[in-house]
Amino acid sequence: MMKKTFAVLTAALLLFVGSEAQAELDAAKAEQFIKDTTTEGVEQIINAKISQEEKDRRFHQLLNNALDLDFIGQFVLGRNWKTATAQQRDQFITTYRDLNILNWSKRFNEFEGKNFVFKGTTPSTSKGQIFVNTVVPMEQGEPAKVLWRVREKNGNYKVVDIVIEGVSLAQASRSEYTAFIKNNAGGLDALIADLKDKLRKQQAK
Repeated sequence: MMKKTFAVLTAALLLFVGSEAQAELDAAKAEQFIKDTTTEGVEQIINAKISQEEKDRRFHQLLNNALDLDFIGQFVLGRNWKTATAQQRDQFITTYRDLNILNWSKRFNEFEGKNFVFKGTTPSTSKGQIFVNTVVPMEQGEPAKVLWRVREKNGNYKVVDIVIEGVSLAQASRSEYTAFIKNNAGGLDALIADLKDKLRKQQAK
């Protein structure tokens, strides 16, 4: 009986250790994913001697691959996603994706000549997600804290939120869009039209 109990405890311990190793492996993969993404964004695009048009094209490809914009789009639309028609969902996701890729391609220019310093990972309360902690040394003042919320699904890693100095970009968009829909008679259609107008203005710059 004693031997049997010992064998069960040993098996349980090995299972626990295996699970911990897997968690560490996932965290390492998530961190490497962000390292690859930031390296490509900063070194191969921002610092590259190429035209702005080519930079925009490369950023579109990079961010389209790195960000789970469909997932983010559903989150920022909140409860309005459930009541939206299939056509409204498609229009919102398409416009939201193009606008955010364009905005981020321009914002990344702020990191020219700078490097992300990695500070490990932090567990997330959301299943299949983890935070990758980075800081960006600035010319003046304290380094800027940038947290990347990474989601893993079927072995693939995607960014689902970026938190800069404590401000969640996804949550900020969700609050903005919820208020817009609430305060406009056109509801979701009015929001989509507003986002399309912002996209046209950004493309014209």
